[in-house]
Amino acid sequence: MLVNELPPEHLLLTNSFAGLKKDIESIDKEYNLVIMFGVDKTLTSSVRIEKYAAKEGIRNASSLNLEKIAESINDAGVQVVISERPTAYLCNEAYWHALDKFSGRAVFIHIPTIMHMNKHMIEAMKLALGENLYI
Repeated sequence: MLVNELPPEHLLLTNSFAGLKKDIESIDKEYNLVIMFGVDKTLTSSVRIEKYAAKEGIRNASSLNLEKIAESINDAGVQVVISERPTAYLCNEAYWHALDKFSGRAVFIHIPTIMHMNKHMIEAMKLALGENLYI
């Protein structure tokens, strides 16, 4: 629901390690900013920005101004935290490949499940992450 409300160009990744890597590698366009979303069932009324992805003991960080993104989301009315602890499954893997592919110009945001993603949160995230977000 949230992805469909954001600017028109988007890609849904395959829900497997090999599939998402292939999906990200097949993107032939250069982007100044890639916003990725993953669901975290422990979140209910807030979102979490991931600062790092980690693989084989190596941490890869976003080069974007995550504090500015967090401020924009918070100002729109959604609580946000920036995590410095990489997740350990598909979200981390997708983020790792995107950070590599786009030279750090990616951000991964964990959002609540559809049960907790109400219209207010969608509108707030749309406002915060829309075309007026300058990083």
